[in-house]
Amino acid sequence: MDYRVIRSDRKSISLEMRPDGLLVRAPRQATRAQIEECIRRHQRWIDKHSVPAPAPEERLGPEEIRKLANQALAVIPGRVAYYAPLVGVRYGRITIRNQRSRWGSCSSQGNLNFNCLLMLAPSEVLDAVVVHELCHRKHPNHSKAFYDEVLRVYPNYRACEKWLKEHGPSIMQRMTG
Repeated sequence: MDYRVIRSDRKSISLEMRPDGLLVRAPRQATRAQIEECIRRHQRWIDKHSVPAPAPEERLGPEEIRKLANQALAVIPGRVAYYAPLVGVRYGRITIRNQRSRWGSCSSQGNLNFNCLLMLAPSEVLDAVVVHELCHRKHPNHSKAFYDEVLRVYPNYRACEKWLKEHGPSIMQRMTG
């Protein structure tokens, strides 16, 4: 199996299925044999989370991406404005991006970034991502307190998170054309 390795000062090996294939994050001292053993041990998980490459006609071209970005610019700021008071936070700039691996992010300055591909997801999933990023204004981590806040504001969050795990990779894969 093909995979890409990123080595760092981490203590353990982790696997991440991305639209462009398997990403292995490994300690600097990990041997190739240790990495391949980890991959063998998790082969069932890898197979379950692998996404077949879309047919070329399913990939998004520049014009389609531009349309999605314009649609996102028209929709997402309104959703952020709706949920921010419910979370009890303020935010900075909102940016729409066409990313291959993230649905959204929140900077330490309170600027929010969202993937234009969210326009291909159900509206409740979009709202779940908006709430997730806004809750990072209170909790800049993924702690229990963070998820308690997300679920307080958006009780259906776990179902949307599950939808993204199941369908998100095939949507992201469309960006890689």
